[in-house]
Amino acid sequence: MIQMSKKEIDSKKVEETVKEKVDEVTAVEADPVKDPDKHRKLKYGTMFYIIIALVIAVVVILNIMVNIFAKRSPIKIDITPDNRYELTDESINAVKALDKDVDIVVTSERDYFEALGNYRESFFAANYGVPAEVPYELIPELLDKYSVYAQQGKGSINVKYVDLDKDPDAIAKYSKNYNGDILRGNIVIASGDRVRVLDETDVMNMLTPDQVAMQSQQLKFVFTGESTITSAITSVTDAHPVKVAFVKTMNNLAVYDEQGYGGYAESFEKELLTKNGYDCTDIDIAQDEISPEDYDMVVLLAPSVDFTEDIIKKFSDFLYNGGKYDRSMIYAPDVSKTNLPNIDEFLADWSIKVENNIILDETNAVGNSPSNIIVSVSDSEAVGELPNDRLPIISQYTRELTPITKNNEAIVKEVLKSSAESYSADITSDEPEYGEKGERVAAILSQKQHSEDFAVYTSSILVLGSPAMANSTLLQQTASVNNASVLLGIVNNMTGKEKGVVIADKNLQSSFIAPTASQLKKIYVTVVWIIPFIIAAVGVIVLLRRRNK
Repeated sequence: MIQMSKKEIDSKKVEETVKEKVDEVTAVEADPVKDPDKHRKLKYGTMFYIIIALVIAVVVILNIMVNIFAKRSPIKIDITPDNRYELTDESINAVKALDKDVDIVVTSERDYFEALGNYRESFFAANYGVPAEVPYELIPELLDKYSVYAQQGKGSINVKYVDLDKDPDAIAKYSKNYNGDILRGNIVIASGDRVRVLDETDVMNMLTPDQVAMQSQQLKFVFTGESTITSAITSVTDAHPVKVAFVKTMNNLAVYDEQGYGGYAESFEKELLTKNGYDCTDIDIAQDEISPEDYDMVVLLAPSVDFTEDIIKKFSDFLYNGGKYDRSMIYAPDVSKTNLPNIDEFLADWSIKVENNIILDETNAVGNSPSNIIVSVSDSEAVGELPNDRLPIISQYTRELTPITKNNEAIVKEVLKSSAESYSADITSDEPEYGEKGERVAAILSQKQHSEDFAVYTSSILVLGSPAMANSTLLQQTASVNNASVLLGIVNNMTGKEKGVVIADKNLQSSFIAPTASQLKKIYVTVVWIIPFIIAAVGVIVLLRRRNK
């Protein structure tokens, strides 16, 4: 039997004790629960990766949500004092009401508008000697808004910029429905087979000098682009445009004094009717027919000669429409022509008389001319609702109109009147005779009706005392005068045309910050990329430092 010494036994116990301690330490290191430091590191490491995953997920979800929202509502905020980068409520409502798809094709790249603005700024600086900001970048910015707001309705507006040098076929399908050339710098607005083209002049005239400000030696601008684009959109989407026969000639000679009234006829046709979706055709009243099957309305402005009975019969037959009625006519007399018996008899059949005098008003006049009078609406039903009924309505060299009593079943409405301070002056006398002060009729509407199967059909004649109410300047100054809104409202009600809206032009102010395109790009990069990157980097650094504690 082998016996161990006491010394050997003590040594053996020490070894066993050391081994037990080593095993305990090893077990602790293998179990993080028993190792607080390792447990803390594992905890922060796991949280780090979870937070990173959550941040990435949130960013992705936010980007998706922003993209979806951006297609439904504008995300850019307009802080300019004139609200230039936002559409008016009238335009927004018009595009939301679309039930058709509209293509807007700009035949140039987007930066074309910045170049156009720089060119015009140089032009005005050279010709007027003062710096001028001409912000044509308004146009592409607003086109973006049209596209966004249209997404909220049943239709859509698709905006595209094309370089005709690189892609000349991009406008092929529009050219076949347009009687003219589509060139660089044009804006094509189309829906189906209906096409409107805003040429380079139309685009350039979207920003025009404010004539009132120029009289005070100031150079400010009026933006007419929104009204032009909105009108073009509503025009091409109108499935049943009103067709208008515009009487321009008789036996190839102008029916009016071209020097005196040619501009009024042109602006009435182009800037009031065509711009708002009316399909106008110039006709020769002696050689062309005005069939009720082809036209819905006839316009005759300021004839300088009387018409034959055969021509007068054309007007009467058109309005009678075989007993169906439902046709319209607009007439305005030449301020100086008084011996037109056949035309006078035709108007008398509609209970209207054009007096041989003009209306003057020194109290309610524009400028220093008593012949430039301010008139007011006397029949709101005939005019309809106005965007701003506080704006004045200006009529220049206005013939006085009188409703007459005649057994012809005509319903006569006095639509526009002068003020109680106005008076009349005889234009046939060498020694003018002035009438007493009092209201006088400046626009009159006469209607005849036919009932059939509980439906009422109406033919109407609107007589304006002054064709100058359609002066181009007055029609364009929608922010300061109501001529365009009033005339369009009357004509829309006459013809039953629902679409067509007058958008007030914007008088651009100069007290704002206007970054250039390059500055906008830098702002975009800073806000969208640099700032988020810095925030994310700081977050990662903080997490890493916490993890390594």
